[in-house]
Amino acid sequence: MTIDRDDPIHPLNTNAPPNHNENRNSPSLAAIEAGEIQIQDHFSHFSSHLAAAVRPSISGPRLPIPAFVDLYKRNCHPHGRHFVVHQHDHPIAGVHYDLRLQISETSSVSFAVVYGLPGDPGSRRLVRMAVETRVHCFWISKRKIRIRLHGTRLPPSYTLSIRLLTANNHHEQPKKPVRKRRRKQIESPTPQKRETPEASEVEEVIPVDVDVSPTASNANITAYNSEIEEQEDEEIRLTNAYPGATNSINSIHQRKWLLSMDRHASGFRPHVGEDGTRTWVRGEQNGRLLGFEPFFVEGRDHERSVVTGRTADEVMMDEGAEGFTGRKGWKAILK
Repeated sequence: MTIDRDDPIHPLNTNAPPNHNENRNSPSLAAIEAGEIQIQDHFSHFSSHLAAAVRPSISGPRLPIPAFVDLYKRNCHPHGRHFVVHQHDHPIAGVHYDLRLQISETSSVSFAVVYGLPGDPGSRRLVRMAVETRVHCFWISKRKIRIRLHGTRLPPSYTLSIRLLTANNHHEQPKKPVRKRRRKQIESPTPQKRETPEASEVEEVIPVDVDVSPTASNANITAYNSEIEEQEDEEIRLTNAYPGATNSINSIHQRKWLLSMDRHASGFRPHVGEDGTRTWVRGEQNGRLLGFEPFFVEGRDHERSVVTGRTADEVMMDEGAEGFTGRKGWKAILK
């Protein structure tokens, strides 16, 4: 999802079908990424490429190509502030969602969130692990971030609380991983302490989902290690920035953060029922209903791009990808 707090949602133009012939005649994205083909104007090329792949008949919130182009150009300055949620269907790391926040004219900080952004204030798995990854071509000076995202598919007032785990509050890039033979893990008799967001941040202590436990966290990190090793070189490892991007914020690779919906800031209020059960309901202000209906991230087989309307399989088909086998086991959080 590519969004900006001031970006209007324009009506969808349903008259122009996708031009697949144009896609066939243009250089493939894989060839450009691999450096086999050089292009001068990347944005013009990719915006034209996306325009040729639009599925105009799909309903739902959309960001038309002209609005997408305008959003990009309006933020090409040091104080630009747009963001994107990118579905990444990686063969080794598996499906995950990258939250990328613009930090300068050319760069964005990135968090990998395995199950996507939380959208249900009553979810039992409201807190998600967010792993800091490479700076892509936000100034983080504190351990706590509260950010309101305004987007094409996100509801109004949607606010995130992101907190850096104390154990990961380090300021040096991790050393190059050493390949070791896998050994059978022995469970520790002493239960590991798990860190939860402070009550002052989200008004109550939220149970942390099991995927932030030490064992599960290490499994997630191993997957991301595999992803990075594909294209890692010494300079990228030392700077934590891909070629063309600048790490001006001391972003540290694979620092683990906790990401959660800020329920109060998003318009929800706690409600205690007759049986003493505490739930979160939409608040009211001056007769106006706050909050929003829950939404869920349902994964690669269901999610569509807000720009082109394509599913992951349709992207693969348009780009001529063959023989791709994704990692299995991803399940949506629906409660």
